[in-house]
Amino acid sequence: MYEYIRGTIAEVAPAYAVVEAAGVGYFVNISLQTYSQIENMHETKLFVHYVVREDAQTLFGFATKKERDLFRLLISVSGVGGNTARMILSTYSTSELQNIIATGNAVLLKNVKGLGLKTAQKIIVELSGKMLDLNDADMAVTAVAGGNETHDEALAALMMLGFTKTASEKVLGQILKADPAISVEEAVRDALKRL
Repeated sequence: MYEYIRGTIAEVAPAYAVVEAAGVGYFVNISLQTYSQIENMHETKLFVHYVVREDAQTLFGFATKKERDLFRLLISVSGVGGNTARMILSTYSTSELQNIIATGNAVLLKNVKGLGLKTAQKIIVELSGKMLDLNDADMAVTAVAGGNETHDEALAALMMLGFTKTASEKVLGQILKADPAISVEEAVRDALKRL
């Protein structure tokens, strides 16, 4: 229903922000990740997710669309509510969380306060395939720049192995520049030696 709120920050704390827009103060639940990005700002634009239940109407706000997309994926898992998803996003950055899910590291995920091993495993099972979709959306520009399937497949493989997107792209760029006809397997092997 709502895409974002842009306005003056009337109040901000690690768990929430009050954003005044058009004379109305909106109480928005935020993660620590978002807090760290807006704490010293006078004005902000938060991408929001609006939750309506019988007993409450709640706004969750995010500094980036990617964080909101991850939040929406997390709450799509049964047993994971808005506050649990916010706690997960407060504990790990979006890239760390994507790597945890892509590598199936349930033990690391269960370190989130209030999250048990079974729920962590459930999140990983249900979202592991969806992480690639999220990465594909982020990599749309990169795919054009990379311009070939080898780059995209090798990047996806490296990210599933737990390497960051930025570092992987840098190394793959060097490898593909030196040998544009390299196979995916060789590119990944070469990248593993350099990372």
